[in-house]
Amino acid sequence: MRGQRRIDRVVPLHYAMSDAISAVIAWIILFLFRKVEIEKVWAWNQDTFELDSNFYTGIILVPLFWMALYAVFGMYNEPRRRHRALEVVQVLKVTLLGSLVLFFTLLLDDFVSSYVQYYYILRVLILSHFFLTVLGRWLIVSRTLRKIRNGDWAFRTLVLGGAETAVQFAKDLQDELLSSGFNLLGFIQVNKEDPAMSAILTRLGGVDDIDAVLDKYKIEDVIVAVEPTDRDKTVRLLTLLEGRGVSVKVVPGLYDLLSGNVRSGAVYGTPLIHVDRLVMPYWQLVLKRAIDIIVSLFALVVLSPLLLILAFIVKSSSPGPVLYKQKRVGRFGFPFNIIKFRTMVVNAETGIPQLSSGSDPRITKSGKWMRKMRFDELPQFMNVLKGEMSLVGPRPERQF
Repeated sequence: MRGQRRIDRVVPLHYAMSDAISAVIAWIILFLFRKVEIEKVWAWNQDTFELDSNFYTGIILVPLFWMALYAVFGMYNEPRRRHRALEVVQVLKVTLLGSLVLFFTLLLDDFVSSYVQYYYILRVLILSHFFLTVLGRWLIVSRTLRKIRNGDWAFRTLVLGGAETAVQFAKDLQDELLSSGFNLLGFIQVNKEDPAMSAILTRLGGVDDIDAVLDKYKIEDVIVAVEPTDRDKTVRLLTLLEGRGVSVKVVPGLYDLLSGNVRSGAVYGTPLIHVDRLVMPYWQLVLKRAIDIIVSLFALVVLSPLLLILAFIVKSSSPGPVLYKQKRVGRFGFPFNIIKFRTMVVNAETGIPQLSSGSDPRITKSGKWMRKMRFDELPQFMNVLKGEMSLVGPRPERQF
C-alpha cells in the first residue's frame, strides 16, 4: 500500500492544479464575453481584438488568488476525506465571495453602455468559474473514492473497546472492510475484554498506551466502540484524542454523550458518527491566527522601547535572568513555556509550587508594581506570535 502521508501531500497539489486551470479557463471565457458581447469586437478581427492588461493580470494573478482563497477555507485539507456534495457547497460559497472581490477590484472599471452589463459580466464569472472548478474537483474526488473502494487507499484505524460493542462492530465491518476505507490495525482494551475480540483484531495495549500506539502505528482514524454504560470512560477517551490529529468516530449508541459543539454525520457504509470538536470553521481559525500574528508583531515593535526599559529595571533590581519561563498547559493539553518578566527572586519556586500574594517576600520591589500594572505579562506576545497562546481564549493554567 502506498504511503498515506505521500498521498496527502500529492492529492492537494492535484486539487490546486485543477483549481488553477479552471480559474484560467474561466478568466478566458470572461474576457471573450466582454470583448464579443460588451465591446462588440469579433475575435477573428485582429485589428480591433486586443489582449489588454487586465487579461494578462488575470492569467497570472487570478489563479493564485483563487488557490489562496480555497486554502483559507481549508479546501486542500484532508484530501482523501472529501466528497462530491461537500465540493459543491464549498466551491459555491468561495466562488460567490471571490467573484465579488474580483468584480470590484478588476472589472468594475470596464466601459459599458449600460449598468446591466455589469451584472452580465459578474454572472458569467460566477457561472464559468463555479462549473469548471466543480468539474475538476469532482474528477479528483471520484478517483479518490474509487481508490478507497478498491482498497488501494485506506485509513490506518484503531478501535477503542474490546467488549460486546467493539466485537459487534468488528464483525459487521468484516464483510465490507476492503471498501470501507478502514485498515484495522488492532484495538485498545478499555474495560473488560471479550475473547472474541482478540480473535478478530490484535490487542495493542490499554488506555495508558494510546499515545504510544497512535505514534507507533501512525494512526489516522480512531473508532470509539466502548460500552454505552462506560460514559465516564468515553468522555475521557474523547478528551485524550483531542488535538492528536486523528479522525474520531463513535458508534451510534454513544451519540448522546457528545456535547453541542460536535458536528456529526454518517461515514461509509457502517453506521458511525464522525466527531468534530472544532467550534470555529477553518477560515475563522485562519483569520484568528492571522490577527494574533499581526497584533503581536505590532505590539512587540511599538512596545520595544518600554520592553527594553523594563528589562533594564528587572536586571538592575535583583540578580538573575530578565525573563522567567513557566510550564503551562496549552491547547489540547500540550505543555509550553510561558514567558514573563521575572518579578521574583531566583529559585523562588524550588520544591512545591506556591500561590503568591501581595506581601510575598519572594517578590522583588520592581516586581510588585510590574505585577500591578501587568507589565510582567508583556513578553507573552512572543508566545502568541509562536502560536502557543492566543489573544482571545482561555488563560493557560499550570498543571499540578
